[in-house]
Amino acid sequence: MEDQNTKKGNTLSIEVKPEVAKGIYSNLAVITHSPAEFVVDFASMLPGFSKPEVLSRVIMTPENAKKLMLALQDNVNKYENQFGTIQFGPENKPTATFPMGGFGPKNGGIS
Repeated sequence: MEDQNTKKGNTLSIEVKPEVAKGIYSNLAVITHSPAEFVVDFASMLPGFSKPEVLSRVIMTPENAKKLMLALQDNVNKYENQFGTIQFGPENKPTATFPMGGFGPKNGGIS
């Protein structure tokens, strides 16, 4: 499977292997950082399991982490313009730490 993205008139063609294309489900992200890198662990926390299982780890430079943040912000804005504002339920309001169903940074710890 190929995905094509356009930036400044250039076409970037990327290959997505079938085993990656199906994706993974994550309802928890643990984000840590050092001066040189950001580490994002995507996990799944399901009923009946004692602790979350990390399914994927992404390591990136601080510059690329900020680019990802801005790209996500842009895409959330586009989503909300098309489908309406994303609402948080009472159990899922964003806070300084995000145990289930939320994402957030915390240096050296679990978010």
